[in-house]
Amino acid sequence: MVKRLAKGTVLGIWLLITVFPLYWIVVTSLKPKAEIFSMPLKYWPANVTFEHYAELFEFADFGRYLANSLMVSLVAAAAVTVIGVLGGYTLARFTFPGRGALMLAFLVTQMIPLFIALGPLYLLMSDLDLLNRLAGLMVVYVAMLVPFSTIIMRGFYERVPVALEEAAQVDGASRLSALVRVVIPVMLPGIAATFIFAFVQCWNELFLAITFIDSEDAKTVPVAMNSFITQYDIDWGSMAAATVVSVIPTLILFAAIRRYIVEGLTAGAVKG
Repeated sequence: MVKRLAKGTVLGIWLLITVFPLYWIVVTSLKPKAEIFSMPLKYWPANVTFEHYAELFEFADFGRYLANSLMVSLVAAAAVTVIGVLGGYTLARFTFPGRGALMLAFLVTQMIPLFIALGPLYLLMSDLDLLNRLAGLMVVYVAMLVPFSTIIMRGFYERVPVALEEAAQVDGASRLSALVRVVIPVMLPGIAATFIFAFVQCWNELFLAITFIDSEDAKTVPVAMNSFITQYDIDWGSMAAATVVSVIPTLILFAAIRRYIVEGLTAGAVKG
């Protein structure tokens, strides 16, 4: 009994520490500007207001920034997932000269700080006329995320029995057909995890976006939120409201594909 009580207390404290910052962001977004730093602190606004949300869409054109981020994140995540599915299958199922070196190169790229390549990458983007373009940001994100996503997918493929593909090929399926019809349905949890990883990375990325995007028409959500920080002030109310709004697409994505995440990786292999 004491052990269970102690465990529940620790978990409760941990939950409070985790949830309270999210709660405080929501509360801040609902407070009038005069109440945000009023003393004593109020844990719920005396006068709930949605003025910060209204300012986002009426004056900051936040709807355009959301659309830009959605387009960049969805397209880049889809491209990364497709490349990762094919690349991971190749690394997991084929033996060829240089495979070990290729995997080592993928891992090494994750250890190199991004700012080291920022200068050459900026010049390349400028020469290709991809600055201030959403397509340019997509290309950079795909190139940045493909190595790690390929390694992730390789790990998932290695947990899928090769016998599944061999049985399909015995029945007359080609290797590509066996991959699409047999392996990929079993791999859906891994594919979903890879897609979510890529989407969240693209959705939250600021460093590259603020470097390559300066046009109002091409700004993404993180770049727009960064503009709330000025030399002399920070618009905490608008930033809190923007944070709440920016979390919604990610929550919807998790809710839409949560079934594939919680499924066992090989559950589909033994179902009737």
